[in-house]
Amino acid sequence: MSRLPIVFAPGLMCDARLFEKQAAAIGAERPVLHADLSRDDTIEAMAARLVDAAPDKFYLAGLSMGAIVAFEVWRLARNRVAGLALLNTTPFSDSPARREVRQSQITRVRGGDLAAVVMEELKPNYLGSRSKSDQQVLNEIAAMADHLGADVFERQSCALMRRQDSADTLTEIDCPTLIVAGDEDEVCPPELHEIMASAIVRSALHILRDCGHLSTMEAPDRVTTLLKHHIDLTETGLQKS
Repeated sequence: MSRLPIVFAPGLMCDARLFEKQAAAIGAERPVLHADLSRDDTIEAMAARLVDAAPDKFYLAGLSMGAIVAFEVWRLARNRVAGLALLNTTPFSDSPARREVRQSQITRVRGGDLAAVVMEELKPNYLGSRSKSDQQVLNEIAAMADHLGADVFERQSCALMRRQDSADTLTEIDCPTLIVAGDEDEVCPPELHEIMASAIVRSALHILRDCGHLSTMEAPDRVTTLLKHHIDLTETGLQKS
């Protein structure tokens, strides 16, 4: 059996650099693809673009917004998803208060304050205590946001504000699913991942210590090991079936 590809789906204002360490390690064993979530302003359109570009059968790993897109991919093309990895995410839609925050951020970004919004509002919530002073991680966050630009920020923020709730989808997910949380994640705290793990029948939950919202960058080796182990176990199961 040939090794199935993996598709990585990034979070808000992130690109392939979010999964750089994981892609390098896993890419030595199987094809790696990176979803483009920068061109659409709805989660449904992002998922449709991902599915159109993906191979017939694939593993899907998404972080934050990327995992929210993964829920929609499952609804759209579940027969093509061999396994899921849901990292630092939530199955729930935005609260009214969260929508207000996003709209305020969009207004600031339209006024030319993208860099300030990223570094003053997003970064402090993204990172765990050990990573808040990691200059390399901070530089990469800023570089990804600068590369994507203000228009992408508005499109992605609008998509997140308008997204449907995926709580009811959890019990429908029946493929092997890795769930990863950071114990210091202020954006998507561990309890959200515990809810997902209790609802998804074939799931495995791992809560990483000393880690915030960007687990692939804050704890790259631990996440890579978890992903590789998850894929290997899933592939073994597929070969036996």
